[in-house]
Amino acid sequence: MADEPQKKPHLLGHTNGLTKPASLAAATRAGGGSGGGGGGSATASSKKLVIKNFRERPKLPDNYTQDTWQKLHEAVGAIHSSISIKYNLEELYQAVENLCSYKVSATLYKQLRQVCEDHVKAQILQFREDSLDSLLFLKKINKCWQDHCRQMIMIRSIFLFLDRTYVLQNSMLPSIWDMGLELFRNHVISDKQVQNKAIDGILLLIEQERNGEAVDRSLLRSLLSMLSDLQVYKESFEQRFLEETNCLYAAEGQRLMQEREVPEYLHHVNKRLEEEGDRVITYLDHSTQKPLIACVEKQLLGEHLTAILQKGLDNLLDENRISDLTLMYQLFSRVKGGQQILLQHWSEYIKNFGTTIVVNPEKDKDMVQELLDFKDKVDHIIEVCFQKNEKFVNLMKESFETFINKRPNKPAELIAKYVDSKLRAGNKEATDEELERILDKIMIIFRFIHGKDVFEAFYKKDLAKRLLVGKSASVDAEKSMLSKLKHECGAAFTSKLEGMFKDMELSKDVMVQFKQMIKLQEVFKTFYLGKHSGRKLQWQTTLGHAVLKAEFKEGKKEFQVSLFQTLVLLMFNEGDEFSFEEIKMATGVEDSELRRTLQSLACGKARVLIKNPKGKDVEDGDKFIFNGDFKHKLFRIKINQIQMKETVEEQVSTTERVFQDRQYQIDAAIVRIMKMRKTLGHNLLVSELYNQLKFPVKPGDLKKRIESLIDRDYMERDKDNPNQYHYVA
Repeated sequence: MADEPQKKPHLLGHTNGLTKPASLAAATRAGGGSGGGGGGSATASSKKLVIKNFRERPKLPDNYTQDTWQKLHEAVGAIHSSISIKYNLEELYQAVENLCSYKVSATLYKQLRQVCEDHVKAQILQFREDSLDSLLFLKKINKCWQDHCRQMIMIRSIFLFLDRTYVLQNSMLPSIWDMGLELFRNHVISDKQVQNKAIDGILLLIEQERNGEAVDRSLLRSLLSMLSDLQVYKESFEQRFLEETNCLYAAEGQRLMQEREVPEYLHHVNKRLEEEGDRVITYLDHSTQKPLIACVEKQLLGEHLTAILQKGLDNLLDENRISDLTLMYQLFSRVKGGQQILLQHWSEYIKNFGTTIVVNPEKDKDMVQELLDFKDKVDHIIEVCFQKNEKFVNLMKESFETFINKRPNKPAELIAKYVDSKLRAGNKEATDEELERILDKIMIIFRFIHGKDVFEAFYKKDLAKRLLVGKSASVDAEKSMLSKLKHECGAAFTSKLEGMFKDMELSKDVMVQFKQMIKLQEVFKTFYLGKHSGRKLQWQTTLGHAVLKAEFKEGKKEFQVSLFQTLVLLMFNEGDEFSFEEIKMATGVEDSELRRTLQSLACGKARVLIKNPKGKDVEDGDKFIFNGDFKHKLFRIKINQIQMKETVEEQVSTTERVFQDRQYQIDAAIVRIMKMRKTLGHNLLVSELYNQLKFPVKPGDLKKRIESLIDRDYMERDKDNPNQYHYVA
């Protein structure tokens, strides 16, 4: 027990296999005796065991350091010569520990460095032989490096105590491993001849591999790892490597752009990028990846972006080459400005292709279907090839809007007719789902057109036809389309269209009431004609009257009004205020007639409506408000329509009706005369007519009526005498 604590302070009690100085042995024995005596005394007198350090530090004999270093020197030399070491490694380690414990560390480090330096210096001679070819030279320097690393690991394991104490405490000193790297760098790899030949050989191997030849990749990996470990990778290798790579791919890009088609060239670029990426993973330093890939991208892509797009983009899009377009997008996305220039050419293609569809009148029949197919195509390319990039989506929309409006109005008209063809009964679309999908696609195209009012006009006309003749394929589909239009353009856009459906829903009740009215009219007609034979009964609906019931603050009133007054007043069930234009649009009453009607309601004695601004005449833009404060002493009030003086048009119309009636009388007189005379000359016929007709008539009018009867085969001209007429029985 007493020996163990005496060993610890300076580790002198361990056997190290070397000759132990007599003083050290004596000191050890003395310490052991003291400890032993203490232990016996403790047993006899039950005293506590006391352990003490040496009173004086044991001294090394003069020859111990020299002898120990000699053995260590021999061991290092054996490692350098790759022969077996005479001494046990543990003994050597202990010897280093003993020397370090006695302040010999600085001398020991210098001696070790000198031995290693002498060995490394001697290695340079084997690389100065000019007869070595490039590959043998690389293999030789690689072997030298591998041996050096193995030797330094072995040496460090023996001098580990020195490395972990003295070297660690002196920050200015490199560790034993770093010292070995420094020596190899200074005396081997920094030699210009060796370095140049090594770098040339490495670059030659890489060039051969780029040309498709098989090379020793493990050798390259080892050599480049050596340069990286020696911290000369960037300055000695990487700069030259990138320069040669730049020149290689610059020349290759120029040559292949002339020789190959765009798809083939893009696949070659992708292959080169994969190869260079694999080189980084396999043997290049990771720090080279970014500049290397940037170099390849710049020379094979960046310098040829416009040329690639001009040469091949249109063909790829025309032929719908999905995989090639995907690769193009991926490659262009790697280069600064690549996506932007691809965007520009993408937009130009859409505008040019779309313009050929829209502006050619010969394609009007299939325009909408071609637009839908083209939209499906570009949507698929954006989704699959361009990774749903928002920039491509937005520019596609802008491009569609540009080309589709190059021909004003026509696309809007054809889209409306296309919708009509799909919603009309007899459409061959298989299911409601397919029809719904088509309508969704149509709405996408509809968003691009500027002439939405043109679309509305044609759609409204076609919808009216479908509803009136019962040719609509599906009411649900019709309402679905209206819903889409309402969502896209707002309620004002579809209000009239929705009104059509409301009218259709009400039409059944209206038709029932109408049929009842027709029956009553027929009954009255039968009754009237029975009373008055030879008369014609004509209904003047505009001159009819109606009785309206209204509620005011004062109470209920009844109004006896004309048809036009009725139409205007009934509008105020839907609102309290309307403009002149709104009333005109809703009622459809002719302009002058409507002005007189509104005058009677807002400017007469019984002012059911209030005109704003006030005045006797109704002007455009006037507003009419329901008069809730209306008062009158009578319960039933008759509101007279303001009479308008007969217009020139009415005079002409009346004159024409009179002339029409006279024509019938002239025709009857001519036929009577010719039937009685059978044959008659023109002048005699005209003379007879003047005697029979009771109203003035011009000779020219008589001649027209004679010609009309000849055309209708009531009479004919004499073949020999044009002024002679014959009656045709």
